[in-house]
Amino acid sequence: MTDDDRMQQIDTVLSHVWMVRTFLKHSEEAEEDEELCEIHRALYDFMLALGGPLASNDPAAYLKQAAKKISKLRAASDLFAQIQPEISSHTNFKMAAVSLSTAVRQVDELLAG
Repeated sequence: MTDDDRMQQIDTVLSHVWMVRTFLKHSEEAEEDEELCEIHRALYDFMLALGGPLASNDPAAYLKQAAKKISKLRAASDLFAQIQPEISSHTNFKMAAVSLSTAVRQVDELLAG
C-alpha cells in the first residue's frame, strides 16, 4: 500500500470520527459536561491538523502529522469509552463510543503500515 493509499484510507475512516464529533458537539449532554466538550474538541483538532497536508496532497506530511497526533486521538477515544456510561446509556452514545474506538483502531493500523 502506498503512502497516498494510506492517506486516503485514513481520511475515509475519519469520516466516522467526524460524525461522532458532530453528534457529541450538538448533544444536550455536551452543554453540561466539560469532559465531553474536550473530547469533541480533540477529535476536531486531530482532523484539522491533517487538513492542510490532505488539501495539498502531501501523503508524507499527512502521515507524519497523523502519527504525531494519534496519541491525543487515542486518549479522547479512551476517555469517551470511560465516561460514556455516566453521560448516557442511550444507544446513540453507546454506538458513538463503538464507532470512535473502531475508527481510532483502524487509523492506528493504517499508520503502522
